[in-house]
Parts: sequence; C-alpha cells; structure tokens
Amino acid sequence: MAAVNRVFTPEGFPELFSTWDRFPDSVLYAGGTELIRRQGSIVPVLPSNIISLHKMEELRKISRTERYLEIGAMVSLGQIIRLGKIVPEVLISCLESIAGPQLRNSASIGGNICNPGRRLDASAPMIALDAQFELRTAQSSRWVAAARFSSLPGPPVMAPYEILTRIRIPLEPWNFTRYFKFSTPGLSEPGGCILFILRNQKNLLTSIRIIYSGQTILREKNAETQLAGKHLPLEKKDAAALVESWKTYLSTFKSNEKFVFGRNDRNSNPELVKAQILNFIENTIMQISD
Repeated sequence: MAAVNRVFTPEGFPELFSTWDRFPDSVLYAGGTELIRRQGSIVPVLPSNIISLHKMEELRKISRTERYLEIGAMVSLGQIIRLGKIVPEVLISCLESIAGPQLRNSASIGGNICNPGRRLDASAPMIALDAQFELRTAQSSRWVAAARFSSLPGPPVMAPYEILTRIRIPLEPWNFTRYFKFSTPGLSEPGGCILFILRNQKNLLTSIRIIYSGQTILREKNAETQLAGKHLPLEKKDAAALVESWKTYLSTFKSNEKFVFGRNDRNSNPELVKAQILNFIENTIMQISD
C-alpha cells in the first residue's frame, strides 16, 4: 500500500504550532525547491506529514521604515528583486544569480536562509548587511543576528519547532559592491559565492565586508578592521596587506576540508576555490587602490 501523505495548510501561527504539536514529524513546506532538488527523481517522494505555509499571510508581508526593510519568510526571491532600489544592491545581485525566473518566483527567502544542509546564497549578503532574523515558537519569539544564525558549521541556530518569520535588513547605504558566484565546469550544482562591499565618507573608508559562502561562511574580520579608517583610494601596501591576510587565513583550512569550499564531494577542489577567492579579492581591491 502506498504511503499516505497529509498536507496541512494553517492560516495563522496558533493553527501552525497546534498542527506541529500533534504531528511532530511534519516538514514545513514553503517554495519546495530544495526538497525537490535533493531527490533528482521524476516523481518526488514526499514526507508523510507536510505543513504548507502558503496560506500564512503574515509570512508574506513586506514593510519599510526609514531605517529598515522587513521581509516575511514566505516572500519569494523574485518578489524581493522586483522591489527594486529599496533593496541593497548586494542582495539584489545575489538573488539575481540564483537559477532562473521561474525558480526565483517559487523559492522563498526563508527557505534559502534555513537550508539545513549548506549555506545557500542569501546567507552571505544577510551577514554583510547586519540583517536580523525573527524566530518564533508556540510560546515566544526572538531576534537573532544573521552572523550568529548562519556562520557556524552545521544546521542554522534554531530550536526544535521554531520557525523563521521575518528578516529585518538595515538600509544604511554601501558605496561599493561586488558579488561573484562560483561554478564548477561540467556540473549543474553551484559552487560558493563571495561578496565585497564598503562604505566611505569623504574618501575615508568606514566599513568593509568580504564574505565567502560555501558549505559554511568564511570571513576574515581582522583584515576588515585593519582597513577601517584608511583613505581612498587605498595605498598599494594596504591593498597587498588585505590579500596577504586572506591568503594566511585560507591556509589554515586544509585541502581535505571540502566542507568549507562549495561542494562536499569528490568533485570539489578546495585549492582551486582558494585561488578563486584570492583572485576575486585581489582584483576587487585594485579597483579602489591608487
């Protein structure tokens, strides 16, 4: 006898958590893109109990204040792109690099952030932009910094039966943005991605962020701190020091630590990815150097 799949469609948080309590093995379903992608079969095998979030209107809200943009976890990647210039450039660049329009209109931002297997693309810009995530259980809610939520190896920082509900993104301006997504020749599976953003005032560099996202997050904060307060364009010695800091940082990861660099299988090439990261950083820093 074929397995029976039950799909629940709560319309509010009380109903959602009540269902989750009665059927604790239930899997939350948003865009469904990752669930289908992992299987690779024509007819996917679905979990026995599914809680579809499609009727949760509170998870689809978008609001803006002078300081923040707030996006519900069920808002699709395509919807965020169509918001236009109110969205920070680095996030737009990231989302536009994900698959094609059809998938972007299905995939939710919450699903991208909460992927349990690896850090998907949106993690890097969320950390760079100092985003905050609202997490909710049946009893309470809390805000967690994107850096804490996504930067550690392993699953995101979530308690059992906790759901991501909102993303809050500061709207502080960034004067320079570069974003690049790696790919592996001959493979459809994407590699990691890297971004470089900075803020300056009157040619004084006030903040810089360089973040790589693959199986986990890489960020060399010491290099960022050393450049804060430098004048633009940077002197060649300061640019070279940044590249050298990253070279030293990457050397601490051994070639067999494939979990760090993109794909976690025999096709990954950590040394190639290290070289790509350094090449990106060197080429980018030269654009703001004399």
